[in-house]
Amino acid sequence: MRIFFQLYLLRMDYSSGDESDISDSQIPEQEDKAYSDLKYGKYKVKRSNGMYRCPFCLGKKKQDYHYKDLVQHSIGIGSSNRKAKVKANHLALSRYLEKYLTEKASPSVQLVSQNSSKTEQEELFVWPWMGILVNLFTEFNKDGKPVSLSGSKLKEQLSGFNPLKVHPQWSPMGPTGTAVVDFRKDWTGFKDALAFEKYFEARHLGKKDWNHQKHAAPDMYGWVARADDYESSGKVGEHLRRNGDLKTVSEISREENMKTKKLVANLANEIEVKNKNLHELEFKYNQTTMSLDKMMTDLKEMLHHAHNHSVNVIKENEKLREKLDSKRKELNFRFEELNNLVALTDTERRKLDDEKEKNAMISSSLELATMKQKEADERVSKLLEEQKREKDNSMRRVVELERELAAKQKLELEIEQLSGKIEVMKHMESEEDSIKKRMEEMQAELNEKIEEQQYLESLNSSLTSKHFESNTELQHARKQLIKGLRDILTDRTKIVIRRMGALDAKVFKDICKKKFPKEEADFKATLLCSEWEEHLKNPDWHPFKVITINDKEQEIIREDDEKLTSLKEQWGDVAYNAVKAALLELNEYNPSGRYVVPELWNLKEDRKASIGEVIEYVLQQWKLNKRKRP
Repeated sequence: MRIFFQLYLLRMDYSSGDESDISDSQIPEQEDKAYSDLKYGKYKVKRSNGMYRCPFCLGKKKQDYHYKDLVQHSIGIGSSNRKAKVKANHLALSRYLEKYLTEKASPSVQLVSQNSSKTEQEELFVWPWMGILVNLFTEFNKDGKPVSLSGSKLKEQLSGFNPLKVHPQWSPMGPTGTAVVDFRKDWTGFKDALAFEKYFEARHLGKKDWNHQKHAAPDMYGWVARADDYESSGKVGEHLRRNGDLKTVSEISREENMKTKKLVANLANEIEVKNKNLHELEFKYNQTTMSLDKMMTDLKEMLHHAHNHSVNVIKENEKLREKLDSKRKELNFRFEELNNLVALTDTERRKLDDEKEKNAMISSSLELATMKQKEADERVSKLLEEQKREKDNSMRRVVELERELAAKQKLELEIEQLSGKIEVMKHMESEEDSIKKRMEEMQAELNEKIEEQQYLESLNSSLTSKHFESNTELQHARKQLIKGLRDILTDRTKIVIRRMGALDAKVFKDICKKKFPKEEADFKATLLCSEWEEHLKNPDWHPFKVITINDKEQEIIREDDEKLTSLKEQWGDVAYNAVKAALLELNEYNPSGRYVVPELWNLKEDRKASIGEVIEYVLQQWKLNKRKRP
């Protein structure tokens, strides 16, 4: 496990900034030079404590390697996308280790060297490893037909040698008394095959005994299949040629080493890709978390401001109600006094009647104003309750969305890490029960994480749907406000209804006044403005290009667009900037329809106005109008 973890961190642990680079065509030359330096002792690889070191990574923290770790280190660097000189040096180190320090090779190679002589390594064996059994016991059944032991029974008898399968050989006449034994296609299988052969040799039932003693013993004989068996006639030879090839031990060892090197290189590249994906996920997670935090802060500030404003409105309404009550009492008192007065003359009586009539009208108006004030107070109270309820719902939705998104990001990271670990452990050929058990535990944990991720995705989808419904309701509210305030808001108020994507006709009038006589300027400006309004409505004209800023794609105006270039040359920068601004607004607010859309706009701060700002402004205007009334 440590070897593959080292390869996993290879990108971060290795740097060759202190070496001058070479071209790729010079890699073989540099490799031969480094190999020669290693061979003649210029660089020291083996340390006095029995450990090994990489002479080309002296500035790194890790200096002590086991032999196997150093081999994997040199192979991984040599096959990675590093500088040419670094790759050449590590290829030379891998070549030097393989040729001059093979006594520290992996356990599979040691097993071959311990259990086979030099002659055996150059001897041709049948690959995959196979054994031959002859002189099998044959008898006749009740029908007089010859029968022999089945393959399963023979496999059971040979279970001490771990055979994969036993193939009894048959001819048209019946059993031939021979069988072929399949062993595992690895060095453990080779060890079992040699043990199988030595077992029979120790009992004088080997190949030589079979050939020289003329089948003296009644027992079965056995040996490992080699070249002469492969080329022999008969059923055994046919089976061997059909299911195997002839190879020497050294050839098989080289092939296994090449496969191992290639596997390690592929794993190193795969782990590097996994690492990059993990970094991207972490970056997206951090970016999303920051965005949610900012959104939460803005939402809290906006709701707090709206709440304070509503409370102030209620307090002012209470003061107005008290003033109205005082005025009504005063009028009632005067009305009673007038009723008690005696009109001495017709003129005085008429004046008295007129004054009563006026007082009655004023009293009626005050009553109506009081009722309106009461209705307004009730609406404000309902608005406050609704704002509080919406605030609680929004806060709860945002918190749930943030929590679920964080959990989802965390789960994705854990799943990626577990998948990488399991993939690495799958390629580690080991028979240790602890590693197999660990792989099973990790697989079970990965399955649980995937199920949890599916649940969170379902929950996140539900929250997203609710968030979409809230946004839809908010957009509907904006449309209703625009519709209701169209006759109230003007170009001189703080909040206006701005036509997003509309051309500023005044710009073209000012330009034409400078270029044409006064009587023609307005007509020319109207024509020019109409022409460019038609261009803006045309969906086939899309003078935009996409650029990436801070890992985000953005659309900007193409400066080389023919129409815009012609406009700039003929009518100047002012007209060009006016059309450019209208294009950007259309692309932002209505890219598909390409027509002008109304939007509530904060004229003072030159930005889109929030619903809270619009409500606050309307309430302020209503209070001002109330104060101006007599």
